[in-house]
Amino acid sequence: MSIFDEKYRVVGIESDRLLLRGIHSGEVLTIVNPESAIPLSEDDYPVGKLIALTDPSASAVLN
Repeated sequence: MSIFDEKYRVVGIESDRLLLRGIHSGEVLTIVNPESAIPLSEDDYPVGKLIALTDPSASAVLN
């Protein structure tokens, strides 16, 4: 199963990290915010919220 096929629940948040747990797999992921000048907020990612990840390469524009 790809990480993009799983749904995740937010289990923790820091200003530069989002902690997710897979609903089916139970796998824990840590997403690091590369834009540390724009902190992550619990208002945007409340603990318990369900999210899905998208593959950025799947929507890449080919020249």
